[in-house]
Amino acid sequence: MLLGLAGGLLVAAGGLSGAYYVVATRSEASAATRRAEPVADHGAAGAAGAAGSGTAGKGLAAVLGRTVDVVTASGKITVPWAELGAEVDPDEVGRAPTTTDAEIAALAATGSLPLRVNRDKALAELRVLKGKLDRAPLDAWLDLENRVIHPDTAGRGLDVFASLTRLEVAARQGAAKVDLADVSVPARTTVAGLGIDDISAILGHYKTLFPVGDRDRNFNLKLAASKLNGVVLKPGEEFSFNATVGERSEQMGYKIAHVITAGEMVDGLAGGTCQISTTLFGASFFAGLDIVKTTNHSRPSAYTPLGFDATVVWPDTDLKLKNPYEFPVVIHYRVANGEAVVEILGKPRPYDKVTFERHVVEETPFTSEERLDEDIADGQTSLDQAGFNGYKLNRVRRMYKDGKELKTDRWSVVYKPVTEYIRRGTNKDPDAKMPAVREIHPLHAPDSESFAMSQ
Repeated sequence: MLLGLAGGLLVAAGGLSGAYYVVATRSEASAATRRAEPVADHGAAGAAGAAGSGTAGKGLAAVLGRTVDVVTASGKITVPWAELGAEVDPDEVGRAPTTTDAEIAALAATGSLPLRVNRDKALAELRVLKGKLDRAPLDAWLDLENRVIHPDTAGRGLDVFASLTRLEVAARQGAAKVDLADVSVPARTTVAGLGIDDISAILGHYKTLFPVGDRDRNFNLKLAASKLNGVVLKPGEEFSFNATVGERSEQMGYKIAHVITAGEMVDGLAGGTCQISTTLFGASFFAGLDIVKTTNHSRPSAYTPLGFDATVVWPDTDLKLKNPYEFPVVIHYRVANGEAVVEILGKPRPYDKVTFERHVVEETPFTSEERLDEDIADGQTSLDQAGFNGYKLNRVRRMYKDGKELKTDRWSVVYKPVTEYIRRGTNKDPDAKMPAVREIHPLHAPDSESFAMSQ
């Protein structure tokens, strides 16, 4: 009986010992499994892995799975926290209980959630957001057609590194919104930089016409005008046509076209530029700008009345103007559809009427010359250049306000006679060619000794 009792005790002891071994072995295996289990880099799955199984891991994973409103002055984008690089911090996950929603909420309220931000991933995502949320600045610009100045508007740019710190703070709060850091991006051109704040009034304007078929000359017109369009003259500032337009050379893109040289119409480089200077002169004349320096052509022009032209030749013969007003003005130049049009824009001029007057003082008859041509049939003639009388005249500008003449400017203008050139053939061969038909540009002969126009 005693032997049986002793045997039973031995069996019981063995069973207890075996049970202890099994429990201990399972505990060690479980611990080893947790130590060996990798912690995810980021995302909701990483939260569960780092926090372990159970309600604690699910709670943090739920936080990382939430979306957050990323806000800047330029707009808002909603993204999951995990995409911004938020992840469980394995070094802090065990320092406080995160089992219940209440515990997680308590930690979030104090900014103590065991979360961190993967900086590399966050920076990459912030750069993507920068491309979506940045707002470029808008430069100020002159709408010369509508006579309106569009103001500059500063842009906004995301400050990536300053925003990274804000993300880290907001992640530990499990925030639903984070205001990222951004900075103002100034416009390159401001209204102050334009140098003018009012272009609502047309002080003076002038228009000349040109044949649309002369492509090379038209190209020169547009090229020269493009250098003048939008040029601002500040109060008291002097303007130089040559300094503004620059050299009219082949390197600058100008082409061969009709020019006046020594009183004769010939083909030359940058032909047409004088029509651009003359049209600008006309608008400036009626705008009341000071005419500092002007030179008339050696012969009258077909596109403007006698006495109302201004020639330019690089680099010495120049048109110079000056803004006499206490406000800036701007040149608006348009060349299209056979018209060269200039407007001087700014505040209203102090005159309600500006008048151009021309008075012929002296007239000199032109002479004729004959040019023999052995290639043309004998006795055949053609007109190379029409003759035009020379004139000396007075040019007057009168400026009025309420019917009272406030200012008068006077100039003496001289045009030398334009020689008539007749081409005569001398070839007696019966098959000799006939003279070519040449285009003759008409000149504006004065209908009377006096002429006037006003704006």
